[in-house]
Amino acid sequence: MFKKLKICVVGLGYVGLPLAVSLARHFRVIGFDINKKRIEELLSGVDRTGEVEDAEDLTQENLEFTSDPSRIGECNFIIVAVPTPVDKLKNPDLSFLKSASETVGRHMKPGSVVVYESTVYPGATEEVCVPILEKESGLKWKKDFFVGYSPERVNPGDKEHTLEKIVKVVAGDTPETLELIAEVYGKIIKAGVYKAPDIRTAEAAKVIENIQRDINIALINELALIFHRLGLDTKEVLKAAGTKWNFLKFEPGLVGGHCIPVDPYYLAHKSLEVGYVPELILAGRRINEFIPIYIAHELVKYLIKTGKKVKGARVLVLGASFKENVPDVRNSKVFEILKELKDFQVTTILYDPVANKEEVKEEYGVDLEEDFSLHTPYDAILFAVRHKIFLEKFNLETLRKLCNDPPILFDVKGVFDREEAQKMGFIYWRL
Repeated sequence: MFKKLKICVVGLGYVGLPLAVSLARHFRVIGFDINKKRIEELLSGVDRTGEVEDAEDLTQENLEFTSDPSRIGECNFIIVAVPTPVDKLKNPDLSFLKSASETVGRHMKPGSVVVYESTVYPGATEEVCVPILEKESGLKWKKDFFVGYSPERVNPGDKEHTLEKIVKVVAGDTPETLELIAEVYGKIIKAGVYKAPDIRTAEAAKVIENIQRDINIALINELALIFHRLGLDTKEVLKAAGTKWNFLKFEPGLVGGHCIPVDPYYLAHKSLEVGYVPELILAGRRINEFIPIYIAHELVKYLIKTGKKVKGARVLVLGASFKENVPDVRNSKVFEILKELKDFQVTTILYDPVANKEEVKEEYGVDLEEDFSLHTPYDAILFAVRHKIFLEKFNLETLRKLCNDPPILFDVKGVFDREEAQKMGFIYWRL
């Protein structure tokens, strides 16, 4: 079967591109994306996400990139890796998944296997995607084509836990489909594959991975809210508690991106559909969604306490992406802080050399500042994202020179030492 196998990866973002690159070392692969600019960049050996750094990986003999959907028909093993966000009402937005399924259905040939990697609620693959594939192709499921599910486990910016080093969960609609999918992924996943008993189980496993993390962070964020009122340093409390062997070491912070703050709503949607209100899951979401607003309000309070005018106050915000060392700004909670500060008529200057300037402007209508020194002195500095480049570029002394008196430093990630900051005259705050 492998001799006849040709793979198409639909969607070449943070998930699809590394997958296509890895598979191309063993199979003939076509990478398809509707974004023509993205395809042009990849053909020139450039990956703006930074996930594939070696241009030679993008120019492998077995790897092709295209925005022509008809080329999907050349392949008999199709992997769909497109975004599954939520809408403004926090309901699952399956528009990308449905559109991709329509495109695949229109072009796939009999005998094809379609594997979905996108995060969904249990049942979505068989209830939503399969009917679209049948309708568009005119083929019959489990007779003319087959489907599987293998949830992505990519951690953007993580050079240690790469695709090949993370166990891959796989599932199929028949035992034969499962075996084929396991063999294909087994070629590239050194950590091995785990065969789930069915597709719905694999779908559920994916969403609870991120729900568990979301709830754990929500607990620590809530503790931070409590400790602030008690006059305690959350970081010091966690350090003390962390001396016990079974204490889980999470830290407070902004929960952004396209996984952790999104996936809980997918399971919540399905849970409500079957008549159960997921209290804990939604409570965790409410806490984490509140943190950006809390940080903005605390900053306004500190401006007032130090005798500075709130209206027109200049605040340097360091970091725009949703996590350190990645350019991705989708669902970054930094912009919710900016929005809240804007309501108080605070002027924010956003600096992030890692983030993509065009994407920030397109997504949020905000300009990234290229020369932050033009707006000095600042009334406060908000250190929002722990980029490696920031740790190399900024120390307490350099930050102090950017501020007027008294200098205010909001260290969201707890990068700096509190005592050292206070010795240098900073009014220091951390989550």
